[in-house]
Amino acid sequence: MSGIYDPPTVEFDGGDEETVMNEALQQPLGTKDLTIAARDKDKIVILISDLTRACPSYKMLPPLLERLEVAGAGPDNVTIVTALGLHRRMSWEEMEQAVGSDVFARYPVINHDIDDVVYMGTTSRGTAVDVFRPVVESDFRIALGHVEFHYFAGFSGGAKALVPGTASKRTIEQNHRHMLCFEARAAALEDNPVRLDLEEAAAFVGVDFTFNVLLDEDKSIVAAAAGDVQEAHRSLAAILAGQGLVTLEQPVDIAVVSPGGHPKDINLYQAQKALDNCADAVRDGGTLILAAACPEGFGEETFEQWLKGSHSPDQVLQWIEERFVLGGHKAAAVAKIARRLRLILVSDGIGRPFTGMDCYQDLQHALDSALERHGPGASVGIFHRGASMLCAARRE
Repeated sequence: MSGIYDPPTVEFDGGDEETVMNEALQQPLGTKDLTIAARDKDKIVILISDLTRACPSYKMLPPLLERLEVAGAGPDNVTIVTALGLHRRMSWEEMEQAVGSDVFARYPVINHDIDDVVYMGTTSRGTAVDVFRPVVESDFRIALGHVEFHYFAGFSGGAKALVPGTASKRTIEQNHRHMLCFEARAAALEDNPVRLDLEEAAAFVGVDFTFNVLLDEDKSIVAAAAGDVQEAHRSLAAILAGQGLVTLEQPVDIAVVSPGGHPKDINLYQAQKALDNCADAVRDGGTLILAAACPEGFGEETFEQWLKGSHSPDQVLQWIEERFVLGGHKAAAVAKIARRLRLILVSDGIGRPFTGMDCYQDLQHALDSALERHGPGASVGIFHRGASMLCAARRE
């Protein structure tokens, strides 16, 4: 059934962004008020997302820091840490953009370093937990984030800021290898081995307070939750699950998908999430067109090497079964979909075809190619916010 498909518009009565955030901070879930909980703490770290995420840390930090200052904490004992995972380091200019000029001028901001870590133990699923030393050596940890669907961790946000956000490469690889399990899927939490493992790993160090938000299509904050890292996260995940699932009466022949603009399409490594979220809306043998700017290209070296160096999607999937490698896991996610659908990437940042995808620089040419393949009567679905929704289609 042709049409434009976006997440349902949900009316929130919480007021403007400042009101939404302050109410969440004033009514934390499962913890004491931050003005009390952070009192007399000598070393406080605040974990924030890097610029590949849409999380508006620059909006969230001022009300949070105000409450810390009431607790007696300030620039002398509060450090902001960019939770990079395996993403590239942020420049000074990018860090200032992430936290806001006023906060950047007053508070120290540092990049997570995957090599400067402390081993904390091994999870029940076999993940060796190494965490960034300044995070381990702090005595109060606050995790910021925004909650959206994640194709194998269920949802973003929550403890994910600590692990994998401030973990070592081996910790991230060992956690992410569980994505090969069926239960590791978008919107799944309670039986999701990736989510359960990362929360167990994060608990080895501990998140003392979390502050998460939901964003609308304009990237405005429409809901927030603070307090216990799991309870606050689950409250927002439940809201998103209720509003973000789009069900089609039948799958379409052609889907045109946008991740939702910057930074969700900053590179193909990030834009892939929209691909995964919307693939189920397309019938077997159909075509999915991913329109993503990707100014930073592929975004990850191994991801690029696997896609360019393999001769078929089956080979990529064979590689990931033989040896789980970060970056390769994203290539495998693309390959899994490419076995069922024809994939087309429309991008200025990536110019030539590679395994599992045809590439165009013009959306109309890509659509014309798909229509030529499926016929003029083909059904076309348009998905403007592919990274922020989860699609399903009824099948006979």
